[in-house]
Amino acid sequence: MGILGFYLRKLFNIVKREMLVLPSRIVVGLFFLVLLLLPVVTQDPYVLRILVLTSIFAILAASWDLLSGFTGQMNFGHALFFGVGAYTAALLNLHAHIPPWGSIPLGGLGAVLAGLIIGIPCLRLRGTYLALTTLAFPIILMGIVFAFSNITGGELGVSGLSRLSGSRLSDYYITVVVMLGLCTIMWKITDSNTGIIFHAIREDEVAVRAAGINTTRYKLLAFCLSGFFAGISGGLYAHFMRIAGPSTLEVSMSFTVVIWAIFGGIVTIYGPVGAVFILFPLLEFFRFWPEYRMLMFAVIVLLTLLYMPDGLFPWLRDKVETECPRCKIRNVATRKTCRVCTAPLD
Repeated sequence: MGILGFYLRKLFNIVKREMLVLPSRIVVGLFFLVLLLLPVVTQDPYVLRILVLTSIFAILAASWDLLSGFTGQMNFGHALFFGVGAYTAALLNLHAHIPPWGSIPLGGLGAVLAGLIIGIPCLRLRGTYLALTTLAFPIILMGIVFAFSNITGGELGVSGLSRLSGSRLSDYYITVVVMLGLCTIMWKITDSNTGIIFHAIREDEVAVRAAGINTTRYKLLAFCLSGFFAGISGGLYAHFMRIAGPSTLEVSMSFTVVIWAIFGGIVTIYGPVGAVFILFPLLEFFRFWPEYRMLMFAVIVLLTLLYMPDGLFPWLRDKVETECPRCKIRNVATRKTCRVCTAPLD
């Protein structure tokens, strides 16, 4: 009991001193709790299915932000990583009989290899040239899928995969826990020294190189990390839907990921995740009006970006929090002095 009490007090102090001091952290904590406790309220298969897919696409959107948001390597072909992860997991499961818990991580590793294949020839490209080059890769891979239809299934894809788990509730908890864990890891990466270097490359790569940092290595690392997380989401999608087809490589998938990230707020990780949890269920809701579905979706996105150019969640955060001009620590907007250095807050 003494050891348990010690860790409970430690957890209480962390929650009190780190989490409850800022509204954004409280919201994140509530987000975790709501997702984990939602099945207590409802276990409707349709609702759980939407949230499973939302969690999978949240990983995909956050992985795009890790690469394009933090390092500035604009990737318009992010569906490549998703498709490689899906096809790798599907083929390994179907032909090598590897269960989902093994094929999904291997799908992520396959996407890492794809990240290297893309990253190496794109290292000297920037801006529009990089975006167009990355856009070409999923199109090339789709051509390969159609060319080797005896292996990939061609237009029909690879079907008959093992289920992610034995029930929809288990699927929900698997995807939600994996999503929360991977997105937390991505956020920790961006909050580390590596994340600082990623951000510096985005702001001024020449200055970073002049400081003696090997920017080539870090850009390749960003491609590989982003590919791994996107590949995991592709593997989860393949086993949940029990199929991996050309739809996972479509150009529309890549641009949808970009819309999610920009809507929520890039260079945040939490922004794209929150955007997916708003926009994906919203699109499902608009299925009741199929004639106006995409129109209403476009209007919502355009209005948000018109009045919140930095994204929805950074805008909301700036309304309730302010940054100390001296130590750069964030504080509740109603405070007059910084909670750390006591400097006056304007």
